[in-house]
Amino acid sequence: MTKTPDTPAPCAGMGDVHHSHPEEQLSRRARVAVPELIVTCEPCVTECDHIPRGPCSGSHHPDEESICSDSGLSGSPASSLALRKLSSSSSTGLSPASSFEECEEDLMVYGDYNQSSGEPLTTDLWKKSKNMVNWSPLPVTVKKRSPWVQVVGHAGNFQTGSDGRLLKKYCECEKQCFLQLMSDSLRPFIPGYYGVTQCEEQDYNLMDDLLADFDSPCIMDCKMGSRTYLEEELRKACECPQPRKDMYEKMIAVDPDAPTEEERAQQAVLKTRYMQWRETLSSTATLGFRIEGIKKSDGTCNTNFKRTKYKDEVVQALEDFVDNNMLILKSYQQRLKELRDVLEKSDFFKAHEVVGSSLLFIHDLTGKAGIWMIDFGKTVPMPPPLTLDHRSPWVEGNREDGYLWGLDNFIDILTNILPGK
Repeated sequence: MTKTPDTPAPCAGMGDVHHSHPEEQLSRRARVAVPELIVTCEPCVTECDHIPRGPCSGSHHPDEESICSDSGLSGSPASSLALRKLSSSSSTGLSPASSFEECEEDLMVYGDYNQSSGEPLTTDLWKKSKNMVNWSPLPVTVKKRSPWVQVVGHAGNFQTGSDGRLLKKYCECEKQCFLQLMSDSLRPFIPGYYGVTQCEEQDYNLMDDLLADFDSPCIMDCKMGSRTYLEEELRKACECPQPRKDMYEKMIAVDPDAPTEEERAQQAVLKTRYMQWRETLSSTATLGFRIEGIKKSDGTCNTNFKRTKYKDEVVQALEDFVDNNMLILKSYQQRLKELRDVLEKSDFFKAHEVVGSSLLFIHDLTGKAGIWMIDFGKTVPMPPPLTLDHRSPWVEGNREDGYLWGLDNFIDILTNILPGK
């Protein structure tokens, strides 16, 4: 990452912001004179180390999911925010697999309930950070926010700012994707991005919180595509085959009969074997997408979808997610159809291998609903002039990811659920 400390562009509520942003994003908001920059002290919200987490959270293992997977909470820019001046940046020469490792769930949800007991959390979830840089004199409306807990995933990847935005631990690949997406036709389906900021000496990608405009929202994270590992990851694992005891333990925890006799004797499996085995368990292999987790408006969470594989199981989960509200399902169906139309025409989409990316579904009791694309830590460019159709079956070497195949299946499932199909 190249920073320009001599001419930093500030961002509301954050410190040491190094913005990179295409000019096209600015067409959605009014252009105003750049206000005077002052330094104030603002809170920066962070989760405590002892917040209850799911089984795959904890310290970041080199073969667990990249920090670039957020699975959930970011959004489109608010119209009241001031104009940001952002420098352009190029993805040329980006190494696609430098920080990408095995994918696990990383669902972020709002609420103040303990996942296992359903009881309110009494843990102090808040602490203040060092001085932050704010815009002045333009006022910024601070929205009332609920305390949030990380149900599963790696602790410390996210922080929330005081201005309704989300800080996600820095990932160069994801930054480059955001920079391009802000000027792509997919822009309405992508979280608003504001560059790189620092909080407590850690770099973060700064984006809006998708939940800010919802009242007690229900949230679902669906990982798209027919595989969740990059070809580069598979290649590296094949070049240096190393039996892994930790992956063996993960395998038998899900299916004690899955290991071969040789793997059982070694009590270890190769990473390539584990990655490919894992994809066969869920609807990733059968439908081209899988449900990662669901959080309901009452705070209850369910991330037990590792073996949700067939259409009838997916239908049951979707109907439960919306409490059989067909109007919400209809809104989701229409939004997915709009997304598919744009994806098929997007210059960015056709030129990128999109792996491990999710769709975030959000609705609330008012009937408001939306879907956004998130998680671009494993979205890497194709060598020009190669492109992908995102529907062809994956064969090692063709880099097809099955994203549109999964989206087609998702739309068909919703269409079949809806009355009067």
